[in-house]
Amino acid sequence: MSSLTYQDSGVDITKGNELIEHIKPIAKSTAREGVLAGLGGFGAMFELPINKYKNPVLISGTDGVGTKLKVAEMLNKHDTIGIDLVAMCVNDLIVQGAEPLFFLDYYATGKLNTEIAISVISGIGEGCKQSGCALIGGETAEMPGMYQGEDYDLAGFCVGIADKDKIIDGSKVKQGDILLGLASSGPHSNGYSLIRKVIEVSGSDLDTEFDGDTLGNRLLEPTRIYVKSLLALAEEVDIHSLSHITGGG
Repeated sequence: MSSLTYQDSGVDITKGNELIEHIKPIAKSTAREGVLAGLGGFGAMFELPINKYKNPVLISGTDGVGTKLKVAEMLNKHDTIGIDLVAMCVNDLIVQGAEPLFFLDYYATGKLNTEIAISVISGIGEGCKQSGCALIGGETAEMPGMYQGEDYDLAGFCVGIADKDKIIDGSKVKQGDILLGLASSGPHSNGYSLIRKVIEVSGSDLDTEFDGDTLGNRLLEPTRIYVKSLLALAEEVDIHSLSHITGGG
């Protein structure tokens, strides 16, 4: 019996290494004060800006984009789904008054398509720029047998910081407070299992004209990132509560 290699089992290490080289400039473009090293190490390093805070508290979150991925795959359009990934994480942090500091992603697939992966991670970089956090690490896992072909899944992890006495937890809410609603860009990254079922049952087509564009493009409109606008608002007024309207309302 001849010897077997990783490539024989469906894992292309060369492609994985090539992808890392493409990711490095994307990550570098998101760098902010505190980043201590580039991609490639076993652990990403970030120096906390504790001098800016009286009693700094780290706030973290992890999330994915659900079956919105299936719409991206159906349209073969992968350049905005990474923005969604970042948005789902950083929007969870900002509602607690936390400034996002850094982000890590997990990209898992059955067979690595470098072009798709670069497109997805470019979107992650864009989301990090929009929210002011640094992409400092991640993991790309090629797992034949776990996923069908080039199908992929995404997860993200973000860490932010807030002053302990400025954490927004809803405890200040009182009768007479003014309620403001900030517009979404669309369905964001929730409800897509139901949306896809409605499309299937109704016999609609993603190329159908809808609201000045195609239905597919409208469904892939990236999740709005509220970080910078809400951080600015928090400097001007005492915010009593914030809610990220996602799964379950």
